[in-house]
Amino acid sequence: MNAFLDQLPTLIGVAIGTLGTILATSVSDRAKWTRAQAVRWDERRVDAYATFARAVKEMHLVAMRLTRSSPTETAEREADLHVLDEADNECSKAWEGVLLLGDAATVDAGRNWREAAYQLVAAARGRTDDRFDREAAVRDTDEGRDRFYAAARASLAVGGAVAQAHWLTQRRRPI
Repeated sequence: MNAFLDQLPTLIGVAIGTLGTILATSVSDRAKWTRAQAVRWDERRVDAYATFARAVKEMHLVAMRLTRSSPTETAEREADLHVLDEADNECSKAWEGVLLLGDAATVDAGRNWREAAYQLVAAARGRTDDRFDREAAVRDTDEGRDRFYAAARASLAVGGAVAQAHWLTQRRRPI
């Protein structure tokens, strides 16, 4: 019994060391898993934001082409309207990814950008009145894009700010 009591402090030390190792490993593994999940969702969020941005931009570009002051031939216009419909469908599909993965600020900015682009889409489809201002609609869309990118970058913790609406206004040729 005396030998057991002599070894008891050593046994207690081993037990405490083992429990400490288990606890440290558990905490470390949990932190690694949390980081891996964050990276995984950030990658998906980047894909959702980029897919949405490409879809809105395609819709915007086609709508701009259709709203130029010079009329296009009927066949060309019909083809462009078909492309516009496809771009609008892709935008709607891509929007679901933003809704699913985006934070509130990015979703709000995305909604505003899309609504600004829809001003041009409505004009391209002939659904506006005489008060429609194409330059204002283009400017609103450009500014909406900048706000979306700023919110998306903040959501992803990407540093820096890239805003080009002001720059585009300064260099823009008549549209």
